[in-house]
Amino acid sequence: MSKIVNRTKSSPSFFRELNRNKALFLMVLPGAFLFLLLSYLPMPGVLIAFKDMKFFSSNLFTNFFQSKWVFFDNFKFFISSPDAYIITRNTILYNISFIVLGNVFAVVFAIMLDEIKSKYFVKTYQSAFLLPYILSWIILSYILYAFLSPDLGFVNRSILEPMGLPSVMWYSETKYWPFILFLLNTLKYTGYNTIIYLAAIAAIDESYYEAAAMDGASKMQQISKITVPMLSGIVIVMILLGVGRIFNSDFGLFFLTPMESGSLFNVTNVIDTYVFRALRGTGDIGMSAAAGLYQSVMGFVCIMTVNMLIKKFDSDKAIF
Repeated sequence: MSKIVNRTKSSPSFFRELNRNKALFLMVLPGAFLFLLLSYLPMPGVLIAFKDMKFFSSNLFTNFFQSKWVFFDNFKFFISSPDAYIITRNTILYNISFIVLGNVFAVVFAIMLDEIKSKYFVKTYQSAFLLPYILSWIILSYILYAFLSPDLGFVNRSILEPMGLPSVMWYSETKYWPFILFLLNTLKYTGYNTIIYLAAIAAIDESYYEAAAMDGASKMQQISKITVPMLSGIVIVMILLGVGRIFNSDFGLFFLTPMESGSLFNVTNVIDTYVFRALRGTGDIGMSAAAGLYQSVMGFVCIMTVNMLIKKFDSDKAIF
């Protein structure tokens, strides 16, 4: 009886909320539609990971139903690969460094930009930071090549040679590439993340800073005691979003910038590039679907684990 009463009470409340915020709901509709179309509608495709996909005709459904079930054999191919340890290690370690240091740089730059009083300089720095984000990895990879080309690169020709130092074969020596990849990733995404943190800083109530200044707090004390704690919520959201994709990689960064140099695979090969090269070589769609499902499931497990840990320390900061 009580459930019926609650249901009759909640329905009018829902429609009142819908009517009151109909403009906001209308704004959400295109995004929700695309989300359903691109994220939920293709989900039955995960079944391909358990099939030995063969192409008997041009009809995808005919191919799917006529292909035999192999269940976890596609996963075995990926896990038993001799490169499995290297590509998993590279994927996780690079992503951890991107998540941790990438967010630290973005927060620091956002705080620095917020302290600049001249709007002209703020807009200039914002545009400069954001420029790499709107450039594709193809363009960035050739800009990098202009710097690191063994014969005509700026670094070898204009810096090392005048100093009497030997040229470096940048696309053959693995020891430099973890730093180069980290630098490129930071260069591309710091501007975008800085804007997010800058918006969060702008939403902090100015009265906190005025009260702190009246109590004699220095600028550094205001940043450490007000700005940084107030940013912790959005930092956690950004970390959780990054952790959800910790088994995925930025394909352009790891595939295009090393220029397909085989001698660098030990430090540049990640799950996505490995799957792409395997798919290009064997044409095995089932194996690539298995790798994609493996990445998604592990990402989901990581999100749930990190969210649970956050909830244990501060339940208000957890997302769910």
